[in-house]
Amino acid sequence: MPADLTACHCVLCDDPGDLDRRTQLTIEKVQEYGWQVVMIPQDELGPGWAFTIGLWHHHRAPELAMFGLDVHDMQACLNALGEKVVAGLVLEDDQEWRDIIEGYPVALKAVDHRWYEAFFGTAIGFYRRPPFPFLQVVWPAPDGTFPWQSDGDDRYSEHQPHLWSSPDEHPPGVWTQDL
Repeated sequence: MPADLTACHCVLCDDPGDLDRRTQLTIEKVQEYGWQVVMIPQDELGPGWAFTIGLWHHHRAPELAMFGLDVHDMQACLNALGEKVVAGLVLEDDQEWRDIIEGYPVALKAVDHRWYEAFFGTAIGFYRRPPFPFLQVVWPAPDGTFPWQSDGDDRYSEHQPHLWSSPDEHPPGVWTQDL
């Protein structure tokens, strides 16, 4: 994590003024549990995703995002990684964890900040302004390869965006159609 990421400007740290109901609910969850997992279910437009809010506020750990699986499975994975943060472990770009999804590793990739508005509006509303870092939790194809590996199965790569790339370098698909 870059050294300049030290301050938190979230609605809990700075005077928030009037807040919408969604932000109030996020505050309640973050205060009660330490973070919240926001779940966006799959629909006719594409796969679902989930992300945390509160890890940066409470632990100065990157927020986490995951895409393309069942939202409840992603919630469980993000909560398992959040528990690692609470236990004092550091989550960083290019790490692999083997105890998050049974039988498969996951990799952590730093999210390019140009994706934040497209996917993390609730986090932007909570933190109000950068800096706050995000890591994407990337899952592999059944053969164990990740999307950036040349022998990876493209069918599985399409289920999760490549947020470690800039939006203009991302392969066209469901994740870029509204950009």
